[in-house]
Amino acid sequence: MLAHFAPSSAVIVAMLVVCLVMVLAFEASNGFHDSSNAVATVIYTRSLEPVQAVVWSGIMNLVGVLVGGISVAYALVEILPPDVLTPPDGAPAVPMLVSIFASALFWNVLTWAFAVPNSSSHCIIGALIGVACADTLVNSRNVGRSVDWQQIATVLKGLAVSPLLGFLIAGGLYLALRLVVRKGHWLVPPGPGERPVWWLRALLVTTCTTVSFAHGTNDGQKSIGLIMLTIIGLLPATYALNPSAVEQLSALPSHAAQGQPLIATYGNDRKTRAVAAAQALVHAQPQLAWEVAELRARRPARDGERVTRSRLRGYVYDVVAQLKYMSERRDVPDGPRHEASQLASSVSLPVEYAPWWVRVLSAICLGAGTMVGYRRVVRTLGERLGRQQMTPGQGACAELVGSLLIGTAGFTGLPVSTTHIITSGIAGTMAASGQGVRGAMIARIVLTWVVTLPVTAALSGGLFYLLG
Repeated sequence: MLAHFAPSSAVIVAMLVVCLVMVLAFEASNGFHDSSNAVATVIYTRSLEPVQAVVWSGIMNLVGVLVGGISVAYALVEILPPDVLTPPDGAPAVPMLVSIFASALFWNVLTWAFAVPNSSSHCIIGALIGVACADTLVNSRNVGRSVDWQQIATVLKGLAVSPLLGFLIAGGLYLALRLVVRKGHWLVPPGPGERPVWWLRALLVTTCTTVSFAHGTNDGQKSIGLIMLTIIGLLPATYALNPSAVEQLSALPSHAAQGQPLIATYGNDRKTRAVAAAQALVHAQPQLAWEVAELRARRPARDGERVTRSRLRGYVYDVVAQLKYMSERRDVPDGPRHEASQLASSVSLPVEYAPWWVRVLSAICLGAGTMVGYRRVVRTLGERLGRQQMTPGQGACAELVGSLLIGTAGFTGLPVSTTHIITSGIAGTMAASGQGVRGAMIARIVLTWVVTLPVTAALSGGLFYLLG
């Protein structure tokens, strides 16, 4: 349906504006779930007032987004086929973006309405997998070879292992704490109107700070790549190419020439298109030299650049997709596989970036969502996981472990879920305390985690089929 409209038509532009609104709304719903985990302990233990906690958490999320890089952002984006990573040519970028944002946003808001701590990471990854599979089937390609299952497996591995680590490590830390400190403010929920002693409040505020920062370095990135896809669709002449990567743009023809024989030998069923893209980049050296001169001079983008820069971006992603496919195949000899990996990193630099204002926009949406919707998730974490209310010691242990796991993942480019880690960490401390957990609530949360991927994949895949 949308595939038949011209890229500059009013319908496509309107749908891209809708996409931008939806992805920003999704980032706000990320605040409902994931950012609320960061403030749950300080709010529930009365270490900070709710407004203070949310504002402070929002500031630290912003800092995390700004310094955390964009490796996680593009680790998710690369699940998509290269078709959607270029500015829309009428098909299939816009239907894909609409399908991804609508399905992920719907499930995130639905689970929040039922006060179930759900993973925004799971939502967006499920939606990405759904459209990737649907695009492959619609175009009669081999699902096993055309979808980047290696990238999907890498992403899912982090999501599967991190909750288990959070449960075990946080539970073990709290158990050790109880052996050392057998009584005191650590182990008792604050009474009505009471606040923890000053040093305990300081510790809880510190762990809230570290989790919020770590969340910004990881979850805060997840929508940045998707925001960029939408903005590039609206303004390809300005944002299709990275204005700071002029040296890498100049080197594209030589890198493409190196990659062409590798793609022809080891590529998958889309290698013919990628070989043609590599040849086009080799022959585009005069055009690239002109583009580099324009970017260095910082001249305003012109309307005529829309088609040229969009086409160059498309060529780059066709080549990168095949090089990354080869770098992950175990049946490719070590030499070519290593060369493909290095070339993929170099070739992708001119197209994988995010301006500072996109990062700020992402962080603002996170903070706004947390401020509006934190209460439901905070209450579930504080009251409904265990048979007793959360104690300051449990909150501190869960968030200390969470900040370490999330922060490490953010700087290694491995997407993990703040919701999964913090919720599992709190559950682990409650199990270690001997008070036990509420089996019905834990089962409800785990069931939601299990069905999120297939549900969002089915929703996005079905919607893409209807809109395509």
